[in-house]
Amino acid sequence: MGILALLTGAIYLLLLLVLIVFLFCTGYIYYTHVKYDHIPGPPRESFFLGHSPSLMKMMKNNLIIYDPFFEWMEKYGPVIRLNGVHKVMVFVISPEGVKEFLMSPKYTKDDFYDNLHSMFGARFLGKGLLTDRDRDHWHKQRRIMDPAFNKSYLLGSMGTFNEKAEELVDKLLEKADWKTPIRMHEIMSRLTLDVIAKIAFGMELNAVREDQRLFPQTISMVMKGMVEARDPLSVFYPSKQGFIREVKRNIDILRKTGKECIEQRIKAIQDGEETPKDILTQILKGGELEEGCTLEDLIDNFVTFFIAGQETTANQLSFAIMELGRNPDVLDRLRDEVDEVIGSRRDIEYEDLGKLQYMSQVLKETLRLYPTAPGTSRTSLEEIVIEGVRIPSGSHVMLNTYIMCRMEKYFPDPLVFNPDRFHPDAPKTSHVYFPFSLGPRTCIGQVFSQMEAKVVIAKFLQRFEFELVEGQSFRMTDTGTLRPLDGVICRLRPRAERKTSKK
Repeated sequence: MGILALLTGAIYLLLLLVLIVFLFCTGYIYYTHVKYDHIPGPPRESFFLGHSPSLMKMMKNNLIIYDPFFEWMEKYGPVIRLNGVHKVMVFVISPEGVKEFLMSPKYTKDDFYDNLHSMFGARFLGKGLLTDRDRDHWHKQRRIMDPAFNKSYLLGSMGTFNEKAEELVDKLLEKADWKTPIRMHEIMSRLTLDVIAKIAFGMELNAVREDQRLFPQTISMVMKGMVEARDPLSVFYPSKQGFIREVKRNIDILRKTGKECIEQRIKAIQDGEETPKDILTQILKGGELEEGCTLEDLIDNFVTFFIAGQETTANQLSFAIMELGRNPDVLDRLRDEVDEVIGSRRDIEYEDLGKLQYMSQVLKETLRLYPTAPGTSRTSLEEIVIEGVRIPSGSHVMLNTYIMCRMEKYFPDPLVFNPDRFHPDAPKTSHVYFPFSLGPRTCIGQVFSQMEAKVVIAKFLQRFEFELVEGQSFRMTDTGTLRPLDGVICRLRPRAERKTSKK
């Protein structure tokens, strides 16, 4: 009888605890509603889940979750709220808001970036440049790394850009028979991987020439993990456990490779050996380890540079080729410029890049329609009013260039690919276009990536004619970055004749 009474009491106590937890969660969610319901937004689908069900469904169906915003912005205005399970996200789609939150150093990145510190319990990007929310620690890292991206270092990168782009040309020539379909995103991903590996860390991966698949597949799996990790409940799904183990294994591959590379370079520097003039040498000679940054911090940046330097440029190159194939007038005009500036020369020089003005416009227009990193987020440390809407202190503020750059009010006929929007004399609206972010946290590799993109596109157009294979959807998919869903499938053939440079 005594045991039965104890069991009954334990059950009642457990039920009481469950009730207390339920009431606490309900009270907290109700509190967030009271705090944020003055901000306009679409009706919540659920008291507890907010708008999460439809957003998660869109992601699982390979839809872009930002597309509904165009209707919402018309209906509810430039500042709207979306309710998650336990937090509210305030989307600010206005130049005023972008200027306020991105140009000022007082707004820190919000806790979304903590989700990239570790993934499924495994350290991923840690406290690298992208994810570091500690302003002092980030500033110390940025100060050390900035010299590796100045003009003198970038000039030294031109040889690698040319070398790796030539390897790409050689590989494409093997299949340039006007019959064989080629997934341009796949081969561009291998190219950009080779480039960042050599220029940043002195590593020769030869991913293009040898069809080496380890690193491309590793990064692809990690990017898929980033998408899956958006669902906080995914770690509890039995069906996801094998996938999660595979993601963690690939994270471990990246971090172990980084550790070995860094330790070998540290030893070479200590032994007085000649070392490559790459980003890693600059970081180590800049004294990062002596200034309070650990070996783990260095590995964080190794992984960050690999992910950001490979994925984003490959996506931009693929989207650019896709739009050139869909817009023959733009293609002809760009090819004429390449023939005028580069002609039949094998090596492209740094000075050539500045003369490729229309190329710059094409690349910018590509990022307007297809920003590989569609947005960023900040925390509002104090209450602020944007566009007449009061944003409470502690809010998670989302800024999104994908949405803003596809709005008619900022870019007439926004879905038309028109590089002349970025002609030097064309009118421009500030704080709308920010594919590399803006302000103090702007992407350190912005100039690097656009130099690389120019060299690759110039050599591609110099050496090949191409057409897009029929039946592609030309849709995007969100895999942590925006990439082409079908991979941009092309047929190629060598160009019969090339003009001589008039330089």
